[in-house]
Amino acid sequence: MELNIPQFDPDEEEQANRKSRREAAAEVQGNMSGRRALKAVLIDLSGTLHIEDTAVPGAQEALNRLRQACVAVKFVTNTTKESKRSLMERLHRLNFNLQEKEIFTSLSAARRLLEQKQHRPLLLVEDSALEDFTGIDTSEPNAVVVGLAPDHFNYQTLNKAFSMILDGAPLIAIHKARYYKQKDGLALGPGAFVTGLEYATDCKATVVGKPEKTFFTQALHDLGCSPGEAVMIGDDARDDVGGAQNAGMLGILVRTGKYRDGDENKIQPPPHLTCDSFPDAVEHILKNLL
Repeated sequence: MELNIPQFDPDEEEQANRKSRREAAAEVQGNMSGRRALKAVLIDLSGTLHIEDTAVPGAQEALNRLRQACVAVKFVTNTTKESKRSLMERLHRLNFNLQEKEIFTSLSAARRLLEQKQHRPLLLVEDSALEDFTGIDTSEPNAVVVGLAPDHFNYQTLNKAFSMILDGAPLIAIHKARYYKQKDGLALGPGAFVTGLEYATDCKATVVGKPEKTFFTQALHDLGCSPGEAVMIGDDARDDVGGAQNAGMLGILVRTGKYRDGDENKIQPPPHLTCDSFPDAVEHILKNLL
C-alpha cells in the first residue's frame, strides 16, 4: 500500500507562524479596545523617562497620574551601564517616584541565567554595573557575558572572548541594542560587538534582555498578570514595542530618546500607538485602556 505522506514545507510553516502572531496581536488589540481590565504598565527608562541626567518634560507628573490609577507599574530596562542601585539614585535625583523592587533590568535577567547554569562569566560590562553580579564566581571563566562596556571593548578583551567562545564557552548577550541615546546624539550599542563575536566564532548568542519574550514574561510574572493584561511604553520600536507585542502585550512607541522618523514602520504588527512622549502615552492609557 502506498502511503500519501504530506511533505513538510518550511515556507508554509513560517507563513502559519506569522499568521498566528498577527491573530494573537489582533486578539489582544480587540480585548483592549473592549476595555478588558488592564492590570500592568511596563515602562522603559532611558529615552522614555529620561536621557542621562535630564528628565523627559512632564514625565514625573505623568508617572504620578498613572500611579493613582488601579494599575501596577514596573520599569523594565536594557541599561547595562550602571547597577540597579545607581540607576535608582539617578532617577531619584530627577524626582521620579520609584522603588528598587519596581525595576527589572537585563542585568537581573543575566544574573538569573548565570545562577541557573552555574556559569563563571567573563563580564564585559562597565565597572559601574559589576555590583549587580556581586557573589557570582568569575574565577577561571567559562562563559562570555556582553553588555554595554565602552571601556572594555578593545582588541585584547574582545580577542580573549573570541578565544573562549572558540573553546566552547557560551556567548550570552545582555541585550543586542543597535544604539542608544546620549545627550549629544546616538551612540553605538552592544549589538554590534555581540554580532561581531557571533560572526567570528560562527555561533549564536543567548540574548536575555529585551526584545526576548522571556524578559517580558519574567517581568509580568512578578506582577501576577498575563501579557494580554499589560501594555509596554518605550522609545525602541524593535526591542521595546516589537518585543512586547510578540510576547502578547500592547506596545506604545514614544518619539523621544532613540526614536527616529519611520521607526513605527519597522515592525509588524505596528505599534498600538505612536505618540510624542511618555505623558501622551499615559494620557492615552488613562482615557482609553482603563
